[in-house]
Amino acid sequence: MSPATLRTVGALSLASLSLAACSKDTLNVTNPNTPSVAGASSDPQALQLLATGLIRQNRNSRGGFITETGRFGREAYVYTPQEGRNTSAYLIGISGQNRLDPAGFAVGSWGGPYGNLRDVFNFKNTVNASTLTAEQKRAALGFAKTIEGIELLTVIATRDTIGAVVQINQDATQLAPFVSRDSTYKYILNTLDEAAADLAAGGSAFPFALNSGFTGFNTPATFRQFNRAIAARAAAYYATAGGGATAWTRARQAIDASFVNINATSAAQYNVGVYHPYAGSPDAPNPLAQATNTDLYAHMSIEADAPLKADGSKDNRFVAKIGSRPTRNAPQGLGVASSLGFNIYPAITTPIPIIRNEELILLRAEILLATGDKTGAIAMINNIRVNSGGLAPTTLTAASPDADIVTEILVQKRYSLLLEGHRWIDMRRYGRLNQLPRDLTTGVNAHFVARVQPLPQAECLQRVGQSGALAGPGC
Repeated sequence: MSPATLRTVGALSLASLSLAACSKDTLNVTNPNTPSVAGASSDPQALQLLATGLIRQNRNSRGGFITETGRFGREAYVYTPQEGRNTSAYLIGISGQNRLDPAGFAVGSWGGPYGNLRDVFNFKNTVNASTLTAEQKRAALGFAKTIEGIELLTVIATRDTIGAVVQINQDATQLAPFVSRDSTYKYILNTLDEAAADLAAGGSAFPFALNSGFTGFNTPATFRQFNRAIAARAAAYYATAGGGATAWTRARQAIDASFVNINATSAAQYNVGVYHPYAGSPDAPNPLAQATNTDLYAHMSIEADAPLKADGSKDNRFVAKIGSRPTRNAPQGLGVASSLGFNIYPAITTPIPIIRNEELILLRAEILLATGDKTGAIAMINNIRVNSGGLAPTTLTAASPDADIVTEILVQKRYSLLLEGHRWIDMRRYGRLNQLPRDLTTGVNAHFVARVQPLPQAECLQRVGQSGALAGPGC
């Protein structure tokens, strides 16, 4: 089934909506200065509310996604003294079965994205029915389709071989079919490409304002560079999930049109990108802030594996991002002790990146290696090693095996993108989950490394008795 056909066939499942209670088909606003969604077709203030809502809902899921993938990827622990399931649900799963509990804690990154996908659907319908100019409509649709691609990429990156639901229908109670991982990635990439075309025809300004996290990327033209960065990430994910050479070529085209700066040498240049901002009440604080999240600990292997500089001291990124904490262990003997925490998000106002230049440089290294340019890939690696890590250039050469260069890329991504939601996904993409540490290897509490997150039980229950594509994979 083609992506164009998929877009019109089905709907988001009722279960997905029930898991995201804040998402509604209509937004009822009692303040006469901020009218209802029905009035957004002619009221700029209402359209602003809808656009802001899409960004905020994506932000609402960001902290959970990072802590979940951080535990799966052995970057982080959440050691809550009175709640062992914050360890067992991710590292042990259903005791003795080496699988995650679909009714347990580790089933996030589902309801949030699908709730926002419903709102993207409503936003697009509102824009199409509006009195906006043709240019304004294209700009607004390009924005919404980019958010759509980001949300679906979160779903498929966490569910992988399970596949995903890509269809949204006007009737939210109608079950929509699952499609394969391959079809999901194709849909995402086509949607992001459509968004890029819309943004290119979107004029000089959006018909709404974007928040401070989009500074430098808040016009259709500059937002398109952000879109292309996300498309490069999605295409690289797809390339390592069966998309092959065609997907790598697509990734190369996308990253060339992104905001990547391969000549960056400073932290400021590496940190250029798009972020979710946070603030104190009445806004939302950064959920990963070390000032308030005292249960978030770093995996001890981050210290043990940290690359060393020429003088024997540890990598600059380790020194900047990791700090000592009061030693804590998982409750009930479910894990091992850690005395390390993260300094990455020091305050409740610290922003969390969606994507930034340092990732793009390392993503470019992946792309160049996969498309036959080992020398170019090594140059990207050395840029990061030397300027971000304070390390000597790698000893790898164009004669080195591809696998060795991949290993070095993954090391650099581990420390450059620490606690940004990449490690588990990257290790799975390259078939290296077996290289992640298992802290407990014997007994009833032996750890395992999850390959995918399961479908939430609520999704499965909605699909009981269904067959074919309407049945929940793995339910």
